[in-house]
Amino acid sequence: MLCAYIASTMPTTLLDTKAATPLAGRTADGRVRLPGLSRAEIAAHLAEMGVEAKKVRMRANQIFNWVYHWGVTDFAAMTNIAKGFRADLEAHFTLARPGVIERQVSRDGTRKYLIRMAPGIEVESVFIPDVSRSGALCVSSQVGCTLTCTFCHTGTQRLVRNLTPAEIVLQVMACRDDLGEWPAAKGREGTDVTEWRHGGDRKLVNIVFMGMGEPLYNTDNVIESIDLISDDQGLSIGRRRITVSTSGVVPDIAKVGAANPMLAISLHAADDETRTRIMPINKKYPLDDLLQACRDYPGLSNARRITFEYVMLKGVNDTPQHARNLITKLQGIPAKVNLIPFNPWPGSPYECSDMDVIEDFARRLKKAGLAAPVRKTRGEDIMAACGQLKSESEKQRASVLRKAAKAAP
Repeated sequence: MLCAYIASTMPTTLLDTKAATPLAGRTADGRVRLPGLSRAEIAAHLAEMGVEAKKVRMRANQIFNWVYHWGVTDFAAMTNIAKGFRADLEAHFTLARPGVIERQVSRDGTRKYLIRMAPGIEVESVFIPDVSRSGALCVSSQVGCTLTCTFCHTGTQRLVRNLTPAEIVLQVMACRDDLGEWPAAKGREGTDVTEWRHGGDRKLVNIVFMGMGEPLYNTDNVIESIDLISDDQGLSIGRRRITVSTSGVVPDIAKVGAANPMLAISLHAADDETRTRIMPINKKYPLDDLLQACRDYPGLSNARRITFEYVMLKGVNDTPQHARNLITKLQGIPAKVNLIPFNPWPGSPYECSDMDVIEDFARRLKKAGLAAPVRKTRGEDIMAACGQLKSESEKQRASVLRKAAKAAP
């Protein structure tokens, strides 16, 4: 998956890893972690702790709203719940969220996070400002990846496991924490009037599943996370502001389409020979099958186009013939093609196409009536490339530890 192709580095700011809270279902003292739970899960836990059946639904809705809309981290802030019941909640639950163990901010405002969800489970997210007049958070759906796309660094990392719906949603919550972007109320009780704590419009209003992993190898959890993220009593990010990107897992495209997000296809070649060479998944799901699934995507229209991601690889997929192939293959599909200059990672076998070649490629697509923007490089000073962040962070941390060991008496 591709969030941005960026390849230069800067020293990483290491945070206190002891502050990072593992997010298994319960804490060491047996309390249940509320952030990441659905309404139904909250209700089940309330019933378990003895809340009257006729009040479970109301209480679950109240708690859900405090956790996901207001982003509270203290039960005392739940002002429409009686103090005695708040104390009961605190005895059974925790509001702890994951620890961001590494955070970097680029000169252009791009933010990269390495988040510890549980021991050995670390995921990366990237917030990119000024996307669609606001900002987008690139989230991961797996730790590692089973695909072996030859231009992607994530493909060199083994798959650890799928992320749960909670772990996907918690990436959004961690970003809101960092941006200071939870709402603050004006007269919280008895009125719906709110203001954003940072004093301006919301920045985080788009979610893109383009981080580590293949979302459609974790479809059910991705769909559940979309339901949570889009809930209008919680995080309230509209489904048309959520994009799921896939490398072409054809059987699940219609399934995720039923959840009504936007769709992006990690395409990168428009003939089977080239695409199979750089993306082995094409052997299982060839282009014609993939593009038919795109034509059948629910709600597809000129106002609801599919985005095709196309990384420009010098001498591999960037010739005029490749452009003609792409134009032919996308006929009849409301589409936008994002042309992405490739940034090599250590050991990568490719180079980026020359800029005049990329511009010529874009001109050919535009002449044929396709929107074909060349993606602007963002966060180039912090190595904010999805699929590269965690591996590079691990290398940097290991280097710091080696130097500390050598310096020790």
